[in-house]
Amino acid sequence: MNAQRSDPLRIVLIGFGPVGARFAEELAPGVRAGDVALTVIGQEPVDAYNRVLVAEHATGSAQLADMTLVSARDLADDGIGVLLGATATRIDRAGRTVELDRGDALPYDHLVLATGARANVPTLDGVDRWRRDLPALEKYGARLMGSDHALPAGVCAMRDLDDADTVAAVVRTGGRIVVLGAGVLGLETALAAAKAGADVVVVHHGPTPMPRNLDRGAGSVLSGALRAAGVEVVANSRAEAVGYRDDPTGGRRFDALITADGKRIAGDLLLLSCGVSARSDLAVLAGLRVGAGVLVDEALTSWSDERISAIGDCAHVLTPTPERRNERVMPGGPSGLIGPGWRQAEWLAAHLLRAGAAADDRRGLLTPPPVERSSPVALKATGVDVVAVGDVQVDPWDVSPETADPCGLHGSARRSVSVWADPDHGRYVKMVTRAGVLSAFVAVGMPRAAAELTLLYESGGELPADRSVLLRLDGPDAVGATSADAFAPTTTVCTCNGVTVGRIQEAAEAGNITVSCIGKATRAGTGCGGCTDRITTVLERVAAVKHQGEPIAV
Repeated sequence: MNAQRSDPLRIVLIGFGPVGARFAEELAPGVRAGDVALTVIGQEPVDAYNRVLVAEHATGSAQLADMTLVSARDLADDGIGVLLGATATRIDRAGRTVELDRGDALPYDHLVLATGARANVPTLDGVDRWRRDLPALEKYGARLMGSDHALPAGVCAMRDLDDADTVAAVVRTGGRIVVLGAGVLGLETALAAAKAGADVVVVHHGPTPMPRNLDRGAGSVLSGALRAAGVEVVANSRAEAVGYRDDPTGGRRFDALITADGKRIAGDLLLLSCGVSARSDLAVLAGLRVGAGVLVDEALTSWSDERISAIGDCAHVLTPTPERRNERVMPGGPSGLIGPGWRQAEWLAAHLLRAGAAADDRRGLLTPPPVERSSPVALKATGVDVVAVGDVQVDPWDVSPETADPCGLHGSARRSVSVWADPDHGRYVKMVTRAGVLSAFVAVGMPRAAAELTLLYESGGELPADRSVLLRLDGPDAVGATSADAFAPTTTVCTCNGVTVGRIQEAAEAGNITVSCIGKATRAGTGCGGCTDRITTVLERVAAVKHQGEPIAV
């Protein structure tokens, strides 16, 4: 049996976003028991909120109260110290302290980085980009830690509440928003803003939107759906410069985006949606190894310092082999998804809770978390349904009879591709299988088929021999899903939080009859938001069964 610690394990958490907040929640029992002392440093002066819903907040469809995940007051009631509006400027690894912008320093036994990611700023004439290499951080560290970017007036990214306020001001006046980039967040913002009355144009390099997730067929159908929803799309245009006009309040303000082929796309706001990069400045300045994020092993421990961990969008999980330690470019990177970040937070909290109760041995206490399988990516917008996962670029006419499975799940298995397209009506489905098991898919304009494919993908189930059965789910005569497992108590509805049908049914029986109430009771739907329709379907079924006076099997 481990000897008990005489003093609590001092943990400092840098970052109070969704992943950091989950870590603090999971660590609260140890704080109450006196095994752990936790201090949280949050750069924004507000409670932890779901950044995935920032675009909806900007257009008025999501209120801050609905986005809030954890309050500082609740954590304080558990004995956790929360410093809002504070910025960590330096990590002193030798002295094991974190220095703050206000001048004091916090001692730690273990440090957890949950600093998340920042929006990428592309190379554009007229927009300065801050260097964040070691010489720049050593010279301007405090200034760079305090702000992600110094963007000109009328130019912003969609990462926080201030950005949401900037977009909301243009939406309220029916102004014109130029979105640079056609990733998920940029398209969700564009669709929400257009629905709210703004004039929106999306500009992207390449032939189709969401190129990381969709093949050309799905992207082409999505382009048509965007235009039908009132969003102008300018494809195959490389942004080159930004033009400005005089601002009545002084200085200059965005006026137009200029492309390499001579287009001048005017607007009131330029919204940058060009991907994100890990916020690893503190790690670089502290001399930690960094790849696409802070390099950590399977136990989420820094390659460079066993007293430092990283979770979420700033964590690059990779086994530190002798060969890799000598390489400059590392494979892989952060997942960029909230679900895996939450599972990392939960595992690390359990690991440190055991460490807090032990006098020695802070490593190897739990089996490391499993490697995450790719999760479906969903575009959330009224009237535009897109779900995709895996490599869907394969051509159905160019598939070898026997193809080795790179995941090692099915050995050498025949890969099969099924495609159905109806561009005139905005519908497209591609399914990629190995030995009959779904390994990748994309569905545009087919919400019921997408839901069924998601269930099959997550369960590892085989597709029907007649693939057209899935297409009929979105037909005019379809009634519900074909899979009896869709409402099985053990079927997962919210993959971000691992919430099942049975758990939602239990919460509904206890009086939680709205999606918002279910989120508060179970956390379902508080992540990426892609499961909202599925939660609604479960609630409708619960209501129907109760109306018939039948018991709910859970």
